[in-house]
Amino acid sequence: MRQTIITLASLALLAGSAIAQAPTEQPATTLNDRLTGDLVPTHDPVIIREGGTYHVFSTGHGDRLIETRTSPDLVHWTAGKPVFTALPDWAKQAIPGSNGIWAPDISYVNGRYRLYYSVSTFGSNRSAIGLATSPTLDPKAKNFGWRDEGLVVMSTREDDYNAIDPNFIIDRDGRHWLSLGSFWTGIKLFELDPTTGKPKDAKAKPYSIARRPAPAGGPAPVEAPFIVDHGGYYWLMVSYDYCCKGVNSTYYTVIGRSKAITGPYLGKDGSPLMEGGGSIFLRADLQEQQRFRGPGHAGWLHDKDGKEYVVYHAYDKQANGAPTLRIAPVRWGADGWPVADY
Repeated sequence: MRQTIITLASLALLAGSAIAQAPTEQPATTLNDRLTGDLVPTHDPVIIREGGTYHVFSTGHGDRLIETRTSPDLVHWTAGKPVFTALPDWAKQAIPGSNGIWAPDISYVNGRYRLYYSVSTFGSNRSAIGLATSPTLDPKAKNFGWRDEGLVVMSTREDDYNAIDPNFIIDRDGRHWLSLGSFWTGIKLFELDPTTGKPKDAKAKPYSIARRPAPAGGPAPVEAPFIVDHGGYYWLMVSYDYCCKGVNSTYYTVIGRSKAITGPYLGKDGSPLMEGGGSIFLRADLQEQQRFRGPGHAGWLHDKDGKEYVVYHAYDKQANGAPTLRIAPVRWGADGWPVADY
């Protein structure tokens, strides 16, 4: 009996010791959970890194035509001066009635940063894409300064596309391209002159790389292209459905891949993006959470340490639907497809 009591006591001590030594579980947090600073308002963001500083550019608000934000660590964000405070003269003449600059795209080419941007009026395809360049993104640098390079591509009522939402890429053969588009017949791809950053052949018909056939009840929105080169494929992200409605936005992001930059782009199930297919990449919070709605207009960062991130906006229900900066690390799954940890 005494031996049994000792044995039971020993077991109790061991169990207590195990409980005491068990690590305390910390709640998992994502990069999005840790973002702080000037996150609002952010629409249509793109991201790039210069030295030790991350830069986000996004659609302008009021007289801040193209918003800027910087961060030393991807977490703490500070708003800076806008790229423009007034429309360039050429844009005022080309697009009467426009008072804003939308959906910029940023890249570093031939020793200068290229900032493509959109000028339009809401719901119209009388639109234009312009280009501004600067040798640096650091406002404190002596050689800092944006130089407007003028018109790149323009669409009118006679065109079947809308010249907004530009995205620049250099393919593996060294050819330069600009994808663009919103609604109408979908996403187009133009080849560019590497020196000027403008169309190589002004009369050449663009490639069609994504569209959503319109149902009988009305349009099926597709916009905001972004092309990523990875693993022998080109990956095309586009946003489906409607942005800009606060928490009622139905935006979400799909992705497809192609061996050729001109397509065809297919989802994981083989569904063509030219037929409204693709695989879902970013979607709204689960219904039981209901916080961040309408994630879309995604951009991509190949960071210098080999890590990759997707940047996008979503509408925060806890902040009256404010369009908010969101950033998520991207990992490549065993099936070769990207997964955003958001």
